[in-house]
Formats: sequence, structure tokens, C-alpha cells
Amino acid sequence: MAAKLVVAVLFGGRSSEHSISCATARGVLGAIDRDKYDVLPIGITRGGAFTLVTADVEKYTLDAGNLPEVEDNGTRILWPESIATKELRVDEAGSVRSLGEVDLVFPIVHGPFGEDGTLQGMLELAGLPYVGSGVLASSLGMDKHFTKTVVEQAGIRVAPWRTIVHDDWLNKPQAVRAVIEQMELPLFVKPSRAGSSVGVSKVTAWDDLPAALNTAFAEDERVLIEATMVGREIECAVLQGKSGHPTRASVAGEIVVSGREFYDFEAKYLDAPGIDLLCPAPLEGAQLAELQQLSIRAFEAIGGAGLARVDFFLTEDGFVFNEINTMPGFTPISMFPRCWQVSGLSYPELIDELIAVALDRRG
Repeated sequence: MAAKLVVAVLFGGRSSEHSISCATARGVLGAIDRDKYDVLPIGITRGGAFTLVTADVEKYTLDAGNLPEVEDNGTRILWPESIATKELRVDEAGSVRSLGEVDLVFPIVHGPFGEDGTLQGMLELAGLPYVGSGVLASSLGMDKHFTKTVVEQAGIRVAPWRTIVHDDWLNKPQAVRAVIEQMELPLFVKPSRAGSSVGVSKVTAWDDLPAALNTAFAEDERVLIEATMVGREIECAVLQGKSGHPTRASVAGEIVVSGREFYDFEAKYLDAPGIDLLCPAPLEGAQLAELQQLSIRAFEAIGGAGLARVDFFLTEDGFVFNEINTMPGFTPISMFPRCWQVSGLSYPELIDELIAVALDRRG
């Protein structure tokens, strides 16, 4: 029997999406095939400590009354001292022991200090193969302003936006308001580098703009002001192929907003009412083919690797790019695994595919 691959599942982190990362870890830890892989669960505390944690999935259950968290248990993961080894060690109260060599890291960390290229840079320096996009694509995908800039340059229509810098808002608020008020209400105000709808507000009256900006600036120093798009919210999951095989896209998913202002944090992760998720989305064959082609183009435009979820609006004039997520959630109600399940790829098979692609790319 072939030796099992050792996979370090890395989750938690310093961002406001800490609990979402823990919930994603619950999905991956519960679905990964233990007959194929030995799993090493590594949690990152909110303070940035790398700790050896439990693989008990119930520890990471996400619901309205329980936002899971990586607790600091005092252990510290010691990363390889050079690229000559892939050995990880753990310091437990001053006693250091080996955890063996790791074949692959699965960094399911969302938001800044994880999904934005910083963690990927650390893994590159250590010479450890990992799932997902590299430093540049992760950084681009995390920053909505630069994502839109690059994707628009690739010839894909994007939703109109303005970018506001915190320093400008503090020092010349009237000039900033004058720029924003050239746009039409309602507007969406978003942190440039945050996800899971954290810090996002819908502005329907100009008097609500300062509070919305302050909420977004609490997450990032740059904020996007986006025009409201009239159309359907459509998402598509993308998987990179192994060497010599093409990147492919899943069936589409659709977010139908019925009783909420928008697809917010509570609807995404706490199963709050007012949102229906349709998968597959009712699209004509030509529409689905166009969506899949646009999704792959956007993925390739930022230099994506491994996986992504690409979000569009379907308007009367066609598809309009919204954003790309280079490490989408894997919670039970997340659209990325759901789209692939409907496309014929089960949750464990999806994990197998991501690991195989990452090893092939880094091998």
C-alpha cells in the first residue's frame, strides 16, 4: 500500500474572517479521505500564533450562537529551517518534537494575512507546496480595486466603481463626497481588501454615507463605492487543470435576494432567511457557456492557480464582472463546493483534485 500524503490544513488567522476560516476547516477536515491522507491541523490564533490543534470537526461548528475560534493552547509550530527539508516541528511547553515531513499545505485562511498573498509568500519562502493561487494572484484577488482594474484590462465588463482612500476621507471629506455624489443611489460601500461581506453597507440615502464609509474603513484603508447593478447574481466555480489539461468551470449558481437588502454575512454563513441559493442556476445553454468562458478568462487574467469562485451580474446587456475569490468558503452552504457537486464532483473528490493539481504544479 502506498504511503499516505501528509496534508497540513491551515486555518483561522488574524482577519475578521477568522471564524469563517474555522467553519471552512470543519468542512475540509470532515470530508478529506483519511485513507489517502494523514491530516495535520494547524490553527492560527487571532494574535497570529501557529498552533497544533484538534481535528475534531465539532469544535469548528458555525451557527448564530457560536462563532468558532482557534484558541491559543500554548503550542507553537516551527516551520522548516530551510528549503532542504519539509519537516515541521512543534514546541510544547519548551519540549520540541518532530511532526514529520509535510507533502502539502492546504491554507484555507480567508481575508488579510492569509488569502492576500502574505501566507502564500511565507510558504514559498519555506519551499512548501500549497493549494491555491500564488502570491501575486492571491494579492490581486483580495484587492477589489486592482482585481477590477486587471479584469477590465482583459476586456471583461466590470461594475462601475470609485476607490476612496481613508486619508482623503479624513482630510477632505467634502471633496470625497462630491466625487461619490456624482454616482446614483443606491450604492454599495465595501472594504477593498475584505471578504464574506464584512464591512459592506448598502447606501440608499446620502445621509447614510458617512456611517457606511466608517464601517468599511474599519476593515481597510481603501474603500470601493460601487454602483448598484440591476440583474441576477450569478456565480461560477473554477478549477485549474493539471499540466497539459485545461482549466474548467462548473455549472452556475444563483443568489436570489427576496427578504434582505443584499447577500450579507448572516445569509452567507448563518443561514439567515431572505436568500435562496439556486444550483444549477436557470440559464440557457449559450448563457452558461459564456459565463464559464468569462470566469476562466478572469481567473487567468489575475494569474490564478488551483481554484476560484467568480461572481457576475447578469443584466439586460449581458454579464458584468463583480469579483473573484481565490480561496472561497467550503462551509456546507457555500456555493463553491455546491456548484462542483452539481457538476458531478463530490466534496472528497474536489479535495483530491485540489491536492493533485497543487502537487503537480509545485512538483
